[in-house]
Amino acid sequence: MSNPSFRSIAIMSRDGIPGAEETLAALHAHLKHRHIDHVFADSSGAMAPAGATIVPDTKLSEHADLLIVVGGDGSLLNAAHIAVEQSLPILGINRGRLGFLTDIHPQELETIDAIIAGEYVDEKRLMLQASMGNNPKTIIALNDIVLTPDRHSQMVIFTVTVDNQLLYAQRADGLILATPTGSTAYALSGGGPILQPGIDAITLVPMFPHTLSSRPIVISSNSMVRVHISHTNPKPLCISNDGRDPIPVPTDSVITVKRYEKTLHLIHPLNYNYYQILQSKLNWEKHAERTHN
Repeated sequence: MSNPSFRSIAIMSRDGIPGAEETLAALHAHLKHRHIDHVFADSSGAMAPAGATIVPDTKLSEHADLLIVVGGDGSLLNAAHIAVEQSLPILGINRGRLGFLTDIHPQELETIDAIIAGEYVDEKRLMLQASMGNNPKTIIALNDIVLTPDRHSQMVIFTVTVDNQLLYAQRADGLILATPTGSTAYALSGGGPILQPGIDAITLVPMFPHTLSSRPIVISSNSMVRVHISHTNPKPLCISNDGRDPIPVPTDSVITVKRYEKTLHLIHPLNYNYYQILQSKLNWEKHAERTHN
């Protein structure tokens, strides 16, 4: 049984993505030839083809029911912050390097036809939200919330509680709180575990902890995490979400991280295979070949 079909498409990319302009033009021609309504997000800038309809990023859902992102995982992360607030599912055309999230090859645009017709995998991805103290403003993340020093190489002193129970007091270079999606990003580089995307969990990864007993831990996505920044930290700290611009964190403050109320709908072709992507991106296929030879 197929999923609901898509009636109209929004297209988004970012400046500086090699080959993106060429793919945007090809996608525009492809959809136009098939008489499929489509618009381009204004953040695509001058890369949008001549004659294309341009709409504000914040108004995409008024013109489309699917967002196609041309670029790499960074481009899709940026688009996720826009799409989730408008309940727009996302499909990625890979013009980046790793491509854990963008799995359509730019030379296989015909794959999009089946997806538009309802032949696709709809995967729900957990997101996080973080806030500080009494500040009502929150930030959201598809990959991770990261606590680090503010432009200085220094040890960070903090305490972590989970559901109001003490987990640990840490002296480390920082802390990564990652979703299953983010487990193959910065958290993986920090020694964290890979989490299958369907798992409802959050992983906490201390960065270069100043103790041999510190290890990453995986907790329920329904947990409330609080990170208390010690007043003994000599210099300011900051947090970032999905690698975006850092936000200053005062000493003796509390960062609260929990599951975001909305989930991102990530669209894949029917032949999507998460484990095959891991094999390819992490070179596990080559290790398997050597083992069998």
